[in-house]
Amino acid sequence: MSLELMQRTVSLDSFRTLQVMTGPLQLTFVTSAVDAKTLPNSPAEVAVVGRSNVGKSSLINALANHKQLARVSKTPGRTQLINLFSMPNGSTLVDLPGYGYAAVPGRVKQGWQKMIEGYLLDREELVNVFVLVDGEIGPTKLDVQMLTWLRASEIPHTVVATKHDKVKSAKRATRKKDLAAGCMLEPGDIVWVSASKGVGIEQLRSLVYSHLTL
Repeated sequence: MSLELMQRTVSLDSFRTLQVMTGPLQLTFVTSAVDAKTLPNSPAEVAVVGRSNVGKSSLINALANHKQLARVSKTPGRTQLINLFSMPNGSTLVDLPGYGYAAVPGRVKQGWQKMIEGYLLDREELVNVFVLVDGEIGPTKLDVQMLTWLRASEIPHTVVATKHDKVKSAKRATRKKDLAAGCMLEPGDIVWVSASKGVGIEQLRSLVYSHLTL
């Protein structure tokens, strides 16, 4: 199966066919690490990655219906470690450091890049990466670079557009087409969510469950 077909199968087919209503993800914080090699084993793992201030922590909290599970801050770049959360069946979810935050020293950003790439390339338990893109502003240059790198590395991934509520209803259809085009995908391949309004949260939970209950 080609990587493009794999991408569309993960993001579109599973999303459409898995219709069973699911409750909040029963996530429990396990540990933080600077090196994926120190993380505990897992039967299956998904990761969440995205630009700083894209809403990763808020989305994880919404998926778990737990406002303080992942630390939320108005200051971008607060997630600086690989944060691991577990499900009751032992499967895991990882919150990776945000990329693109300018107000940190270059050596720190390089360290984050090495940490993220090392995890994505070496973590054998990883079954899918959820790439968060800001739906209000669309994919940035760094988002496109991340998607290109994931495709070149043949890492299965799904694009999730956050902040659905920030896009005016009259502009949503156009924004969905433009965002998908910017990610080199079809509109139906993108999962749109709003952590604050609950839009798409139940569907995304189902998609996460589909990966973690293999």
